Amino acid sequence: MTTLPSTAEETVSIEIGGMPIAMRTHDPSFRRLIENRYAGFVGTSPHSQLEFDIDLYEPSDAASARDDIDDELEVKIEAGEWLLRRGDFRARWSPEASRGHIRQSPSPYAIDAVLRIVHSLVLARQGGFLVHAASAIRNGKAFLFSGISGAGKTTISRLAPPDTTLLTDEISYVRRQGNRYLACGTPFAGELARVGENQSAPLSALFLLEKGLQNRIEPVGATEAVQRLLRNILFFADDPALVELVFQSACEFASLVPIRRLVFVPDQRVWDIIC
Repeated sequence: MTTLPSTAEETVSIEIGGMPIAMRTHDPSFRRLIENRYAGFVGTSPHSQLEFDIDLYEPSDAASARDDIDDELEVKIEAGEWLLRRGDFRARWSPEASRGHIRQSPSPYAIDAVLRIVHSLVLARQGGFLVHAASAIRNGKAFLFSGISGAGKTTISRLAPPDTTLLTDEISYVRRQGNRYLACGTPFAGELARVGENQSAPLSALFLLEKGLQNRIEPVGATEAVQRLLRNILFFADDPALVELVFQSACEFASLVPIRRLVFVPDQRVWDIIC
């Protein structure tokens, strides 16, 4: 692999969930790539909560680049620094200093992975999380639609009526605020290939998706609600203390936000019963 040449420093602030992260690179074309990839999430705040310096390298060939992305992800903490590693990137991050360094291929997939990991680690200490779920705002209230692949996250997003603001069809950002939770938009798109809106609203309910022969909402027991939620939360670190915090967050979320089963037919009328 070949390290790309350095030029003047270029800085882009990516703001997701109200948390701006500054990305510094010496490659103007990569800065433009980031700005295009995260359009709508490029922050305007002069202050960032975290800062990363990015060094780029070119993979030896296209096949090598694909193999790098498929490599196993490793996230661990050593001497107070988080170490993040996959075939297409190596990163370290000091929570105490709020600074880090990324060495990666010039691809948005590496930045996507680093951002998801870092946000999941920060949210774990704040009572929030990232979760495999579509989310949307309607009438000032946010709703999560969670489920395994094929459960209907993309379908429910595609069926949303015109007065609905789509936050994401794939990975939802849940932030705790006192005794309530906010759903925030993310740029992490799924099958719709559509970046969510950079907005947020108080969460009204989480729906566990199942396709069926008619539209209906069913109650879910407390144990099942927590188990299903935990199954869909994104967490990458092998750290017992943080795993315990994520478990506590899921339990507290389930005690404060209604969790229901949404059985639905792939028809826009399903949105008539979502409230």
